[in-house]
Amino acid sequence: MGCRKNFFSHGTAPRRKEGKNVYNRISNRETEAKTMSAAQAADLIRDGMTVGTSGFTMAGYPKAVPMALARRAERGEKIRIKLITGASVGDELDGRLARAGVIERRYPYQTNQSVRDLANDDRLAYVDMHLSQVPFWIKNGYFGKIDIAIIEAIGIDDEGNIIPSTSVGCSNVLAEYAEKVIVEVNTTQPVKLEGMHDVYSPRRMKETEPIPIVRPNNRVGMPYIRCRPDKIAAVVVTDIPDSTRHLAQTDARSQIMADYLVAFLENEVACGRLPRKLPPIQSGVGNMANAVLGGLQKSKFRNLSIYSEVLQDSVLDLIETERVSFASGTALTISPERIDAFYKSLEMYKYKIILRPVEISNSPEVIRRLGVIAVNTALEVDLEGNVNSTHIGGCQIVNGLGGSGDFARNAALSVFTTPSTAKGGTISCIVPHVAHVDHTEHDPHVIITEQGCADLRGLTAYERARALIENCAHPKYRPALRAFVERSAARPGFRHGFAPEDPQRWMQDYRPEENESEKRND
Repeated sequence: MGCRKNFFSHGTAPRRKEGKNVYNRISNRETEAKTMSAAQAADLIRDGMTVGTSGFTMAGYPKAVPMALARRAERGEKIRIKLITGASVGDELDGRLARAGVIERRYPYQTNQSVRDLANDDRLAYVDMHLSQVPFWIKNGYFGKIDIAIIEAIGIDDEGNIIPSTSVGCSNVLAEYAEKVIVEVNTTQPVKLEGMHDVYSPRRMKETEPIPIVRPNNRVGMPYIRCRPDKIAAVVVTDIPDSTRHLAQTDARSQIMADYLVAFLENEVACGRLPRKLPPIQSGVGNMANAVLGGLQKSKFRNLSIYSEVLQDSVLDLIETERVSFASGTALTISPERIDAFYKSLEMYKYKIILRPVEISNSPEVIRRLGVIAVNTALEVDLEGNVNSTHIGGCQIVNGLGGSGDFARNAALSVFTTPSTAKGGTISCIVPHVAHVDHTEHDPHVIITEQGCADLRGLTAYERARALIENCAHPKYRPALRAFVERSAARPGFRHGFAPEDPQRWMQDYRPEENESEKRND
């Protein structure tokens, strides 16, 4: 144990060598003797089991064993499982198992079309959760017994400890609390990732202690996941890469929102509400989040730090341009276009990036202590400042809450970005009432669209409404939104909120031909 900690501190080269030879990746002989095929390992999973896996936003998730499990169901075997992951995972896991009918219940976040379709059709029980709560639930038995954990790794050390790959997520807690562990040693993941992880886990209830992180670059744990060799039931050697998504080029709307964010932060510094060296920044996942975070490259800010969940391409750009000096997350979700270059420069990145368990990366305690600036994405925002991140029409799930709630509620500054319209301008994303509330009016501080920026801090409901209409709503929808506010204000008893209406009624005052003058800002 001690020599591993010294490696972590001094940066000496790992003993494992690159290559597909399993003997280079597995140092523990007892564990090595359990090497078997994916099909043999999948046979350990039985109908009715609860299975937990590694993986976080399509990084570091098991692939071969889930596909072998799906093939069993496709051949007609009855097998249904409860599936717990760190967050979303690739199609080899979520998609294959969903289409084969294997997933009975799914926690806590997903982005897979097959899972989404089955969940919205009530053929799969999908339960959305705050990501920081998942490890807590596992530890305290809220999910019941975890029968098997399937963990992707770059290798296994002398004592049987698991060296994670491109994410940590819930892997450490699953490995600790599962009855048995299956390890997928993925030879496409470079062994140079070793040393980038910092695995620390708070104790269970009644024994909890403060998490000793006061700066994003504090290392407080071990670079591996503790696991007894006798608990590892199977080792499967694989060569299937992460199926991360391509990121679109930054479009005009995203660039404008990024500019508004930078201008807002610069003004906060000028007014003395933020220090010149900004607190750590968190960003959501996806094209828009990546583009908005990337906008910081054009800012005057230097020596920034990141304390987030997912580290995407924009984080690499900010490190390369020396805007960001350190980045902490729980997953490396690098696009296929950037992954080879990233691996080639891994020695440089590994001293500027750290991967932690999700219970640390998303810890409300640490987020609050660090004074994080959180930047997340909304589907729609209502005039009181409530945000919908997950549902269309109030009933059709898109993806899930993810970690946005962990950060939005606990951040020193909570920013949400969204285009002002959707579906080619036919739908306003600033609405009287959101169809589903993920973040109440008390959590979002700032809303940004390509139309402008609304600072909602310290405002009443009607002040927030005016700020959102005049700064964030698309000009062609402003008259209808203003009319809605006027109708609500005229009704007694609604001075602290807005009268409920038919969601479509507010559009009755919209007359496009009467509002041509307001379209100039489009």
